[in-house]
Amino acid sequence: MSEFDCMPHLLEVARMMELACRTAPKSLGQDFIEVKIISGVAVKKLAKSMISFGKRAGKQNFDRDADNVNQSPVVVLIGVKNATTVGLNCSACGFETCDALKSAPKVSGEFTGPTCALRHLDFGIALGSAVKVAQMLNVDNRIMYRIGVAARDCELVDWDFVMGVPLSATGKNIYFDREIKGAKL
Repeated sequence: MSEFDCMPHLLEVARMMELACRTAPKSLGQDFIEVKIISGVAVKKLAKSMISFGKRAGKQNFDRDADNVNQSPVVVLIGVKNATTVGLNCSACGFETCDALKSAPKVSGEFTGPTCALRHLDFGIALGSAVKVAQMLNVDNRIMYRIGVAARDCELVDWDFVMGVPLSATGKNIYFDREIKGAKL
């Protein structure tokens, strides 16, 4: 079965990953998780943005990861947007109180913050739930921070924090055994 033949299956797996994100446990039962499934032209736009951002920012391996994205029929974007604090005053975010975090100025670079640390935990649980689904269904995938940076940069999403999970179904996992500065990863 070629990758092209796998497209409907990969899209179905992506939808099941989205479901896993939606039903993953979240602090106070409040859901600030965002999910977007892209394919076709949007995947190519994302790969181009990854290369462009890497060159512009002088950061390594955006081109390497863009090559993986170009080979991926489907990418699942998972992120957090406009998350409120949980209200525990736990200081895990680096501020003494939740009110101090709320009144802190927003800083935007590759991502926007600060964000309540427990909302990042919610994000991690959702992300882990999503890739678990792909793994259970034998779909090759890899969580990539660089995808999230580029997705924000090319305005595919306007979320505060985002990662991407490219999906592939070939005879060899394309996301591992990758070259990096002459060494295999």
